Amino acid sequence: MFKHILIPTDGSPLSTEAVKAGIRFCKETGARATVLTITLPFPNSPLAEYAGATHAMYDAGMKKAAEERLAVASGIARDAGVACETRTHADWQPFQSIVQTAEEEKCDAIFMASHGRRGLSGLLLGSETQKVLTHSKLPVIVYR
Repeated sequence: MFKHILIPTDGSPLSTEAVKAGIRFCKETGARATVLTITLPFPNSPLAEYAGATHAMYDAGMKKAAEERLAVASGIARDAGVACETRTHADWQPFQSIVQTAEEEKCDAIFMASHGRRGLSGLLLGSETQKVLTHSKLPVIVYR
């Protein structure tokens, strides 16, 4: 049924647990995985200059964080014997990159964590998982 699963990760402990569960799901279904991490673009603001960050420093830090997240995911997949590719995108709206990547990579489903924000924090912060659920045409498997 599922041959290719997109597994987004933000590197948080819950997201890492979702990567582990997503890789197990891939192993059980015989699917391959693509793990995606999203970085935020350099803030186009005068405040960035006051923080002492340069565009190059910021990009280097984001690249390093993304590589670390994807190395963890690749290791999990390798240990499980699951074929896995990795992708990194920079986007202010992570849900858009998740949905777009799933379509471009011809994935059958998206397997992702939900941080379970509710109430006011859910309203104010929003939920990338909720946004993926409402914008994706693919099945979304939510790990909690």
